[in-house]
Amino acid sequence: MESLRRIAALIWKELLAILKDPRSRFVVLIPPLLQGLVFGYAATYDLNRVRYAVYDQDRSDASRQFLAMIDGSGTFRRIANLGDQREIKSIIDDRQAILVVQIGSDFERRLLTGQPADVQVIADGRNSNTAGTALNYIATITDAFNSRWRSAKGLTSPPVEPSARAWFNPNLETRWFMIPGLIGMLTLVQMIVITAMSVAREREQGTFDQLLVTPFRPIEIMIGKSAPSVLIGLVQVTMVLALAIFWFRIPFQGSLLNLYPGVLLFLVAAVGIGLMVSSVAGTMQQALLGSFLTITPLAMLSGLNTPISNMPAGIQYVTLINPLRYVIVIAHKVFLEGASLRYIFPEMWPLALIAAFTLSFAVWMFHRRLM
Repeated sequence: MESLRRIAALIWKELLAILKDPRSRFVVLIPPLLQGLVFGYAATYDLNRVRYAVYDQDRSDASRQFLAMIDGSGTFRRIANLGDQREIKSIIDDRQAILVVQIGSDFERRLLTGQPADVQVIADGRNSNTAGTALNYIATITDAFNSRWRSAKGLTSPPVEPSARAWFNPNLETRWFMIPGLIGMLTLVQMIVITAMSVAREREQGTFDQLLVTPFRPIEIMIGKSAPSVLIGLVQVTMVLALAIFWFRIPFQGSLLNLYPGVLLFLVAAVGIGLMVSSVAGTMQQALLGSFLTITPLAMLSGLNTPISNMPAGIQYVTLINPLRYVIVIAHKVFLEGASLRYIFPEMWPLALIAAFTLSFAVWMFHRRLM
């Protein structure tokens, strides 16, 4: 009980230190809103090596020619040939493929009789920019196929007319993908910087030595330094969530009860990383530099700006220890798909392991420096 009172007092002290400083209040409240607006309106993506699957009901020479043009474009990589239409949903849901190209059973017959033949392209709309760009590539390939077929058969009207439908994001709006991902991106920056600067500020001002001669144990000091950052992170997450729902009008398909457990695990992991940085930094300048040296690779390897599937295989394995990777997937699944805890569990247990490791390692490093 006495330990809890000491921790509560330290948490209150940390919150007052942040909220009474005008610069700290600005850093905590304004950047998430400004960056959310900037990313929501201005962010774009590039695309290469698009994973796609094929459901070819016709299996004719004409359908093989069409698919050969997609395979030979250098942009698309076929990962599966489906044998049943029911497989389409699972391969899109599991993010195995960005597109599924479905060719009807009368594809070649309609072409040979001079009638338009439909090709359905089903896109994963959770990443709207990727899906939109990929659909444009398919349209370009279709135009080239039409031109070649007309030239070979002496036809005048386009023989193939693609029909596209995007799941989870029907209008393919980029902000539907970007803003939910910022829930993790913006909080990561704030959590690492605030946590790292907290301990460094104490050391630089000389109050850290005073803290060590108090009855606080090292683990109590760590909890007292961590809890305020987690609380601030929850406030920032709520701000970005409100911005997405009420300003950008992005439909929230899931439940807050499913979103916040994953977010909380991510915040604990981020705070652990911040404490690890603070344990080796002697000044605020060192803490700030260490924070940004840590944040940059985590952001680049998160999958928000560059699809992880486009990265080299070795780098893809490195992203497995990046907590930002998992919270972005959780945010997208809950926000756009309405996923339950059962479907986000594969992302939550790695987050729990990362959080446990970063906090444990930070406590060990912190205790080691005190000895």
